[in-house]
Formats: sequence, C-alpha cells, structure tokens
Amino acid sequence: MEPKIHHYFHTLIEKGGSDLHLSEGQPPKIRVHGDIVPIAENVLTHEEMVELMQPICPPKLWEAFEKDGDADFAYEMDSTSRFRSNFMKQQRGYCCVFRIIPTKILTLEELNVPDQIKRLAEMRAGLVLVTGPTGSGKSTTLAALIDYINTNFTRHIITIEEPIEFVHPSKKSLITQREVPTNCPSFADGLRASLREDTDIVLVGEMRDLETISLALTAAETGLLVFGTLHTNNARKTVDRIIDVFPAEQQAQARTMLAGSLRGVVAQLLMKRCDKPGRVAVNEILFATPAVSAIIREGATQKLSDVIVSGKALGMQFMDDAIWQKLQQGIVSPHEAYMKAIDKARFKNFLPPEEANIANAGGA
Repeated sequence: MEPKIHHYFHTLIEKGGSDLHLSEGQPPKIRVHGDIVPIAENVLTHEEMVELMQPICPPKLWEAFEKDGDADFAYEMDSTSRFRSNFMKQQRGYCCVFRIIPTKILTLEELNVPDQIKRLAEMRAGLVLVTGPTGSGKSTTLAALIDYINTNFTRHIITIEEPIEFVHPSKKSLITQREVPTNCPSFADGLRASLREDTDIVLVGEMRDLETISLALTAAETGLLVFGTLHTNNARKTVDRIIDVFPAEQQAQARTMLAGSLRGVVAQLLMKRCDKPGRVAVNEILFATPAVSAIIREGATQKLSDVIVSGKALGMQFMDDAIWQKLQQGIVSPHEAYMKAIDKARFKNFLPPEEANIANAGGA
C-alpha cells in the first residue's frame, strides 16, 4: 500500500507545481510558477500530518525530527519522481515542504543559460560561485555544469550535499556523491576529506559558515576546482558575503585569498513570464580578471558593477542588462522587471502610471 502523501505528490506533478506545502492547521498548498495556491479545502490535523510524514521518513531522522524539530532528506516516490524534503515544527504543530527534483538533468542548452557559463566548467582550479535566492534554480544550473564536465572531461568530481538532489551517473568523469550528515558529518568535513581523495572538482552544496568558506578558499588555492552556492543576488553582494563571514582581523587575508582563487560568479534570479505561464532565469556573470582581483584586494566592491558592464566583450553580463533584455523581448512585464532590478530608476518609466506613482511615492 503506497503512502498517503503520494496523493499530494501526484497532484503537485499534475498541476506543474514546484513545491508542496503541508502544514498543521492549514489546507494543503503548492507553488505554481512562483505563486502558492491551495489544492484542497480541508485543514490538516496533527494526526493527518503524522500519517503523511512518518511513513516516508527514515526512522532515525524521524526520531531526530521529533527531538530537534527539523529534518532534511531526499525521498524517491518512483523512478521518475524525487523530492527534496524538509520537516519542521512550527507554532501550530508539524509542517513539511517538498520540492520536486527533476530526475533528468537538463543541459546548459536546455536551460537556456548564457553559453559563456561553460567556460567556468572548463577551468582546472579556483572557486566558482553560483548564487541566488532560495528557489532560483541554483541547484539545476550547478547540476547542468557538473553534467557538462561529466560528459566532456575525465575528472574525479566529489559532491557534498544536504541532501543529494540530482543523481549523476559517471560518464567520462568519475562522480562521488556524499550526503550530509549520512556520509559525512558536515560540509566542512566532506571538503576537508576531499583534499585527500585524488579530487579534481568538488561541489559544496552550501557555503554557509566560516569553516566551510575558509576550506573552500584553501582547496581552490591548492589546485581544486571548487563549485559552491550562496544566497546572494549579484556578484558584488557575493564577494561581500564571503569576506564578511571572516572576523575583522582576518578579512584582509580573506580578500587576498579570494582575489587569487575566484574564477567567476553566476548570480541567478527567476522572473515570472508575461508571454506564457512559467518563469525564466536571468543571470549576472562575472569572470575574474586582473581588475576584478585588484578590486577584491582593495575591498572596493562597489566598483564591480562597472567592471561587469564594461566587460561585456569578455562574456560578462550585468543583472539589470539581462532583465532589460527580457523586458525588451516581451518575456517579462515592466512590473516584474522593476521589482527584480538593482537600479529601479532605469525601469520606472516603463511602469503603468498608477504603479509609477506608487514607486515615486516610495522614493524607489
């Protein structure tokens, strides 16, 4: 007998949603094209939540969830349906969120990301960061980059993830996938171990603490190609976030290390389409140049935007220019472009009069 929660998974897939939200005291809801909508009227009780959640959760994780109030794992419903799962306790009781993980890894061409991103996959050493807010498709883009390497080069690639999302079969490369905390205690432990495992490339699922970021910089300096993710919206904020993690007395050294090891930043946002249902990715792309390295060493990250704009011939792309392109093509609305842009003044004149008045009143 299949678990009761499969009914909701099937509904999520049929409606083309990305996430399923089940919360005690609330009706079940899904996210479709960026909006959260209810899929039933019934309010979920505590007993129903336990019936939905417990059968699909590994017993040890269920014990940890009941004790600590959090659990993360990947769940496979069938050969074509995997989900990134998060259990949590909240004010009204139990809650869980599931994100569909596509079993087919899309290529960079299928994702329609800028072609120059491939250059980052062809590098032999250094740090490459793929950044963006939660739900912006970072994992999908990273999976496509790893698949491009796997298809075209003979490398040993280690991924350290929590949980493992995309499962990569070894093609030309040898791929070793490790899950935190099942296969290694933490991202930092997995990264430290990778230095002794004849590794060419390591993917760090999340660079969220000082130890992991420090080890990633060291690994990149010692000859590994390190891919990592951060929850930042553009290249300047990404550099600032890396440096700000370090204590004040270590920041000068961190700037020197980052200036020497950074190879590129791909920042990604998802924008709601206006030409058809769905969302479209836009990217800011920074490639490390002597000018970029000098700016990082000086701590003058406000100059990075100008370098990106002037580096178009080198393959760089400024986020607002990518948004502008989608607006000109009629793919996104003026409102969506205005809301996602860094320099909002550039897009304000395209807003309908009533929205422009509100924007002016807000001083944006």
